[in-house]
Amino acid sequence: MTTQHNQHALHRPSDFVKVDQQAALFHHPSWLRDAVFYEIYPQSFADANADGIGDIQGIIQHLDYIDSLGVTALWLNPCFTSPFQDAGYDVADYLNVAERYGTNDDLIELFHQAHQRSIKVLLDLVPGHTSIQHPWFIASQQPHIEDRGAYSDRYLWTNTAFESSAGMPAISGTTPRDGSYIVNFFAFQPALNYGFRNPDPAKSWQVDINASAPTATREAMREVMRFWLNAGADGFRVDMADSLVKNDDTEKSQTIESWRRMLAPIKAQFPEAAFVSEWSRPWQSLRAGFDMDFYLDWGWVPNGYNLLTRRTEHQLSHDHDASYFNADSAQSPLAFLADWQPQYQNTKALGYFSFITSNHDSPRMAPRLTDTERRIAFALLLLMPGVPFLYYGDEIGMRMQELVSVEGGYQRTGARTPMQWNAKPNLGFSAASAEQLYLPIDHGNDAPTVAAQEADTTSILHCVRHIIAVRHANRCLQADADTQVVFADDNQRTLILLRTDSVSGKQALIAVNPGRHDETCELNGTNTLSYDPATAIVDAIVGSGNIQQQTPQAPLSLHIEAQSALVILL
Repeated sequence: MTTQHNQHALHRPSDFVKVDQQAALFHHPSWLRDAVFYEIYPQSFADANADGIGDIQGIIQHLDYIDSLGVTALWLNPCFTSPFQDAGYDVADYLNVAERYGTNDDLIELFHQAHQRSIKVLLDLVPGHTSIQHPWFIASQQPHIEDRGAYSDRYLWTNTAFESSAGMPAISGTTPRDGSYIVNFFAFQPALNYGFRNPDPAKSWQVDINASAPTATREAMREVMRFWLNAGADGFRVDMADSLVKNDDTEKSQTIESWRRMLAPIKAQFPEAAFVSEWSRPWQSLRAGFDMDFYLDWGWVPNGYNLLTRRTEHQLSHDHDASYFNADSAQSPLAFLADWQPQYQNTKALGYFSFITSNHDSPRMAPRLTDTERRIAFALLLLMPGVPFLYYGDEIGMRMQELVSVEGGYQRTGARTPMQWNAKPNLGFSAASAEQLYLPIDHGNDAPTVAAQEADTTSILHCVRHIIAVRHANRCLQADADTQVVFADDNQRTLILLRTDSVSGKQALIAVNPGRHDETCELNGTNTLSYDPATAIVDAIVGSGNIQQQTPQAPLSLHIEAQSALVILL
């Protein structure tokens, strides 16, 4: 068993953030200001080779459709070599595309074809752990130190199989090495060694972030990033970015410092690359050097986001849901605002706090929310500050399914079903037999499809396209335009926001009323807006657009119809 007593003195100067890299660390690519992302779960989007599993060529074949949505960037869930015990979040080779998706050349072709349409592509980076099948782990588990090469301490191993793992989940007795390996989630996901905050001096396997092993891990992850950025990728979504350093404090100070060291040289070399973290604490993630952080539906930690879209344990039931967008919930927007607004105000100068319509880890809104309720939700979510992310299929109202777990999906599996393209077999996803499909399709007679909604100009697909187009057309609705709450009341359903572009001075009101009754709303902060009914342009995303101005002078009072969503360009 190797010891690491001397590692505290072994530093690589290049691993520290240099003075000339400080600016790069907090530079945000200019293209993010007007960006709208589309998340693609590759195994479920489109199957080009009829094996029942989506692939990269399938994505390429549908780039024109993706472009037609108005999205400007893609986020692909993991597409690297993996045993797929956790749907690809158990990586066995960071530098090669999984055979079931195609080849590295296919991915490079996707970069090229997307770029021809001015669409960026972000890959999914899983930095905290690998698969037990990764060559690093295979070497690290060898019984003799001389057989481990550079990987003896790439992972976190106790000194013996019987030594306490200090309260961290660990696996013993399954490898030739005399030691237990720490895991992040499942037993097949050994934790990479990014060090400890305040390592226990009695445990030689615990070292701080300056030791040679964590330094080498950070450099290995930088090499992965460089490889794909040089190949044409435009950045990374980073999985569980807050979970690197063990025993970190509540403010994640050592994880933040580790990310700063990892990202500083990468962002200096690739200044237009974008990085979005799965962290959902923007006051931490943006200081770590990320450009964006997700406002996530953490179901086990009540937050403002799930108060908006999912306030229930019943994923498919409208009646049991008490979220803001449910017309029958009687919820005001104040609980959401109490959570979101301080985070936004305190971090907007650092980067972007981004809304999602849903994602591969959270239930889709349908059928829990109705078509109208989802349109109102999308109007707000896609027009908020930050960079919005649209999950594949949400634009046509794909529905959450109750399914048996596949590839470690468990309760998330039903949010990952095949994209529904048309009325052909398997809803156009694949020419394979139904039994071969990665997941079953929605078998409902009313299953929404792209083809059917393309033909219906009143469909939610056309509604989503319109919302995105409105965002692109008005800088005051884009990522960095300021946002002020001008109406929210504990006894009313309506929320009205004022968005202002600091460059042009242009302004817009976003008004949503998800409830079943019209409401009269007296706006606060009207000294900061200039409303002239003769020149204001009302864009009725949902509803008639009749706002019935109640007062000709301040304080401005507007009448907002039930179940409506409006953009008022001032």
